[in-house]
Amino acid sequence: MLQTTTKPPLTIRLCQPRGFCAGVDRAIQIVVLALKKYGAPVYVRHEIVHNRYVVEGLQSLGAVFIEELSEIPAEHRQSPVVFSAHGVPKSVPADAKARNLFYLDATCPLVSKVHKQAMRHQRLGRHVLLIGHAGHPEVIGTMGQLPDGAVTLIETEADAAKLSPVDPQALGFVTQTTLSVEDTAGIIRALQDRFPALQAPAAESICYATTNRQEAVKDTAPGADLYLIVGAPNSSNSRRLVEVAERAGATMSLLVQRAAEIPWNDIGNISTLGLSAGASAPEIIVDEIIDAFRQRFDVT
Repeated sequence: MLQTTTKPPLTIRLCQPRGFCAGVDRAIQIVVLALKKYGAPVYVRHEIVHNRYVVEGLQSLGAVFIEELSEIPAEHRQSPVVFSAHGVPKSVPADAKARNLFYLDATCPLVSKVHKQAMRHQRLGRHVLLIGHAGHPEVIGTMGQLPDGAVTLIETEADAAKLSPVDPQALGFVTQTTLSVEDTAGIIRALQDRFPALQAPAAESICYATTNRQEAVKDTAPGADLYLIVGAPNSSNSRRLVEVAERAGATMSLLVQRAAEIPWNDIGNISTLGLSAGASAPEIIVDEIIDAFRQRFDVT
């Protein structure tokens, strides 16, 4: 007589909105359309978005990812080069022009808006405070819009506490677009408490996709035994979603790139799973993860 194994029940709270934002989709399409129009190779400076699945998919079509323009071979100088969605310092297009390269700028329009906000602050005589994470490509790109010394990076409230500007009356701030809304609000409050004359940008710097995804995770995290965020370790917005889920009440919150990374032995007996994806993560991976849970649980 055949014995049937009953799968434990599992409720999946599938977060909405999740996954690709408009800026990510736009950047990917720029590379795809360039490949269709000009043929391979199309060079891409830096990962077009922070997701290996996307990068490898574009590589299979003929995209070649580089870190610096100097990596483009002389015989391919007529091939297009695409700048990533995160934005680049002004020195990069200047370098491309000096090398007679044909470039396409896939910078997210909302990142470009932050660049304009920073330049406006400087034009009005303000020292610019950039709230963001050191080393992130977007931060490097934003700081590179202005001359050396014109921007100070603020990563934490501790940085705000020790800031000693030349003129406290002439300060303006902008932020990286993919930050934690709550953390950023705390840093801004700390700066405003110390420098009441601090000027905010004309519009919110944290993009609506980041804000909406964080709010959706916050709404679905309470009571979840496990919350999975699909995203890459170098994806700022994905890491922030992990933090938001933990703060909002999920028992455990993890970042995974593919279903193969799910630590089944560590999960234990769960009955409620929250699931979302960073702005660079394609829906096909969300489906892959749901299928992996269906193999082990009776999913509803």
